Amino acid sequence: MELGLKDKTALVTGASMGIGRGIAEALAREGVRLAIAARRQALLEEVAAGIVARGGAKPVIIVQDVMAEDAADATAKAALAGLGHVDILINNAGGSRQFGKDASDAQWTEAMTLNFTRPRQLAHRLLDQMIARKWGRIINITGKSEPEGVNGAFSAKAGIHAWAKGLSREVGKSGITVNCIPPGRIMSEQIRRNYTPEYRQWQAEHEIPVGRYGEPEDIANLVCFLASPIASYITGTVIPVDGGLRRYQF
Repeated sequence: MELGLKDKTALVTGASMGIGRGIAEALAREGVRLAIAARRQALLEEVAAGIVARGGAKPVIIVQDVMAEDAADATAKAALAGLGHVDILINNAGGSRQFGKDASDAQWTEAMTLNFTRPRQLAHRLLDQMIARKWGRIINITGKSEPEGVNGAFSAKAGIHAWAKGLSREVGKSGITVNCIPPGRIMSEQIRRNYTPEYRQWQAEHEIPVGRYGEPEDIANLVCFLASPIASYITGTVIPVDGGLRRYQF
C-alpha cells in the first residue's frame, strides 16, 4: 500500500531507542524527513547514521531534556528551523511512575509534566503552522487504561486521551488528526530491565493471545498508517497495540 508519506516532515520525541527509534526508522523508510529528539546525543547520532546508511535523509538532531522548563519551546523551534515546517508530531517521550498512594506533590508534578504537560505543550507549539498549511498529524504514544495501582503515568496518559479527543474536535476541519496509541508489552530497554526472561516467556504464553511480546515495529506500522494521508478519516481514537493483552473491548 502506498502511504503517500514521501517528503512529509515529522518530529519524533524519545527517538533514541525502543519505540521511538522504531517509529523514526519506519517513517524514514517511507521517505519522511525527520527531526529526532531525546536526551542522549550519542544514541541520536547512531539512529541518524543508520537512517542515512539505508538511504534516508539525515535527520535533524535535537538534544533536549523534556523536563527542562523551556523544553517544548526549544524542541519546536529546533524542529521548525531544521525542517522548515512539521507535518507530523509523534509524542513518544514519557515513562512509568509507579509510586503509590503516599507519593509527594513533587512526584506527581514530575509524572504529570513528563507524561501530560510536555506532550500537550509541544503539540500546541506546532498547531498554528499545521493549521496554516491545512494538514497535520498528532500521534501520542500513551499507556494502558487498566492500572493495577497508583501510577502517575496512568493518570497522565488518561489526561492525554481526554485532551487528544477534545483537540481532535477542534482541529479536524483544518485537516489535522489527533490519535493515541497505548502500547502493550513492547520489547525495549525498560522491558528488559523490569521483567526477567522467564516472566516474559510466561506472560507471552498465558496472558497475550498472540503469544509473544511486541517489537517497536509493531507500533511503528500503525504510526505510519495514522500519519499518512489515507488515514484522514481516523481521529480522536485510542488504538491499543498489545497483542490482545488488555481485556477491555475498546
